[in-house]
Amino acid sequence: MAWQYSDKTKILFMNAVNGNDKSHFGTIENPDGFGEHGSIACGDAMQFFFKVRKGATPIEDVIIEAKYSTFGCTSAIASSEALCEIIEKGEYTPIQALKIRNEDIVKFLEGLPSQKIHCSVMGAEALEAAVADWAEKRGVDLEALGIHLDIKEDEGSRLVCTCFNVTEAEIKRKIVELNLHTIEDVIGALKAGGACGSCQHAPGGIQDLLDERWGAQTEQAPKTELDASGKPKLSPFQLSKKIEAVIKSDIEPMLAADGGSIEIIDIKENLIYVELTGACASCPGASGTIQYVVEKKLRETVDDSLRVIQI
Repeated sequence: MAWQYSDKTKILFMNAVNGNDKSHFGTIENPDGFGEHGSIACGDAMQFFFKVRKGATPIEDVIIEAKYSTFGCTSAIASSEALCEIIEKGEYTPIQALKIRNEDIVKFLEGLPSQKIHCSVMGAEALEAAVADWAEKRGVDLEALGIHLDIKEDEGSRLVCTCFNVTEAEIKRKIVELNLHTIEDVIGALKAGGACGSCQHAPGGIQDLLDERWGAQTEQAPKTELDASGKPKLSPFQLSKKIEAVIKSDIEPMLAADGGSIEIIDIKENLIYVELTGACASCPGASGTIQYVVEKKLRETVDDSLRVIQI
């Protein structure tokens, strides 16, 4: 499982991290539109804000400023930056902005790893929530204009994935929109089913929803694969999220105390390729930091077969 980011994705991410003037990271006081999607507890969350230049009528309002606040990975931050740039450069009205889909965000970024597509979905969903907020404030009846918001459909829908709070309505909608045919496709696009996995083959779960749309599958639910210690083996998605969580909660604070940081470049099976940044990048003891801090911690808390390689 490789995380290969385009140069454009890296530039947008670094602009945000370094507080570059070109970054859209931040908030807008008294925004004309505000929306959020995701959950910090689930690992990714986004808040989206925009200001408009008011037109002769509300539907002629034009978005002149867009900002975001995102808790998440490189892809989540870059996707949020991309969404803001697309909207501002396009001089969209809020209603026109609803036409932006996650595919447009991925195209703007010149591609995203399949395991990170859910980050672009998060941006599109937060935008929709912000437009709904704008419409309510400006007295615009979107339904009367023939505009049906997906977030309204999600309200009250049965919860399928309790780990990531993904509803039946959202899964059904994205199965069609993103042409998802397998459980792995759904995990990559929505994260649903990517944690404990209990919703994958449960009655009314992800496989049932896929079968409902595309027809029943003949294959049986796979047997749980066990690791050397007899515990259920983590899927590539589960492994990557656990590695990310440990680095963020345990390793980054230790490095930050010395003015440094760390970025995951790639993960291939049990090999984790990382780059030390800040003060750690030029430290004579960098190799020791990798072996005795990063690798040791990951082997203790995630999997003792992991190896960390500095690039």
